[in-house]
Amino acid sequence: MVQETEKIRIGHSPDSDDAFMFYALAKGHISTGPFEIVHVIEDIETLNRRALAAELEVTAISVHAYAYVAKDYAFMPCGASIGDQYGPLIVSKEPIQSLKGKRVAIPGDMTTAYLTMKLYEPDVETEPHRFDEILEVVQQGKVDAGLIIHEGQLTYLREGFHKIVDLGEWWYEDTGLPLPLGANVIRRNLGDEKIRSITSLLKQSIQYSLDHRESGLEYAMTYARDMETELADKFVGMYVNDYTLDYGDDGRTAVQLLLTRGYEAGIIPHHVEADFVTL
Repeated sequence: MVQETEKIRIGHSPDSDDAFMFYALAKGHISTGPFEIVHVIEDIETLNRRALAAELEVTAISVHAYAYVAKDYAFMPCGASIGDQYGPLIVSKEPIQSLKGKRVAIPGDMTTAYLTMKLYEPDVETEPHRFDEILEVVQQGKVDAGLIIHEGQLTYLREGFHKIVDLGEWWYEDTGLPLPLGANVIRRNLGDEKIRSITSLLKQSIQYSLDHRESGLEYAMTYARDMETELADKFVGMYVNDYTLDYGDDGRTAVQLLLTRGYEAGIIPHHVEADFVTL
């Protein structure tokens, strides 16, 4: 008798670091038991919006977005993108001394990059754009500066842009902690047993890629948007690391501090307790 499988939809962004994490699950290198994993690939702000409606069983979201979906989702202890003394950048076409009063292109107001920027400089005007269009908008002079995430962090210099601030660097100088940017969350209504089983699968997938880096990277390159291998390798190394296997004390503390500071600054409308699945 064929065992029936349960579909588990996992939302993640079309990025080399996410692809690297999910390589083993996407290619069937680990057994998923009673679950059929369906990959749903969207940009992070779209996933944030979908999480508001609790559409997907598992999804990548911005840590900032957790404030709005905590009733439906818990943080998985693995799969996070955490910048250790680096993170989203604010860049401009010409050097700018201060962001105060400036117009900044952002990749969405539920992103952690946006939350961190508002903590750094509250007095900015923002204009949302798809993350991969931001450098172009800055180049065209439609805005004063751009808040860049993903591989733009590695390519902005060769494209002639000026760095105003690295928000991960600023956050570290201010708090002594890494900056948690993206997280994986799982829907609470799956129940404890399934939550633990699915979380364990994700952790196995990350470990598999770390153990088989070359083939994992080869798969990730299909999502690297014209990045050469060396650059994609560097990008994956920035955001798939020991913190990705487990937040650790620093990572968990940083998540709570970020959400609390967002609330204290009036960016997040209510206090949020970060709730992590335990394996």
